[in-house]
Amino acid sequence: MKDIVIYGCGGFGKEIACLINAINRNTPTWNILGFIDDGLEVGYKNRYGAVIGGVDFLNNYQNDLAVAIAIANPKIIDAIVKKINNKNISFPNIIAPNVNFFDEYSFEIGRGNIIFFGCRISCDVKLGDFNLFNGQVALGHDVILGNNNILGPSTRISGDVVVGDNNFFGVESVVLQGNKIGNNTRIGAGSIVCRNTKDNQLYHGNPAKIFKI
Repeated sequence: MKDIVIYGCGGFGKEIACLINAINRNTPTWNILGFIDDGLEVGYKNRYGAVIGGVDFLNNYQNDLAVAIAIANPKIIDAIVKKINNKNISFPNIIAPNVNFFDEYSFEIGRGNIIFFGCRISCDVKLGDFNLFNGQVALGHDVILGNNNILGPSTRISGDVVVGDNNFFGVESVVLQGNKIGNNTRIGAGSIVCRNTKDNQLYHGNPAKIFKI
């Protein structure tokens, strides 16, 4: 089994521990050493393990070590990855055993992606790096997803949609076919995106429109 740590000891970190344990029940793969967290003291525990250090722990680790990032914020994910400069550290894709791939041979994926239980991925889908899929996410055919995107539970991305980097999709949000989501965009829970979005904006509603705070 390979050693792995979970970066982030909050609720999402506990969920990723559950995901890894489910993978191990089918095929023993990962040995969870504990959690990495820069905001909690070493020794802080939850039911799945204890905090064993922060980013300095990773950068000084002498052996091969896998890291699963449990942070549901695109910008923080990007910042964390840039801080880790140890060649011994790797970022595997963690994929739930029951993810439904329509055609696994046409699926392309980068590194550090987390795909939770019950997700459904159609054919000719391409994923970049460090995307987090919560439960029941569905991607249609020919979807292209960039890096550091957070897809909340039951997000639906229809066919031929192109998504850039650092976007956040709220619970049960929907992007209709053929549209483009750029960068640093937030889609509110339950919103339906019917047209291309502009970067650095919050969209909400049905049809989704720019929401001014």
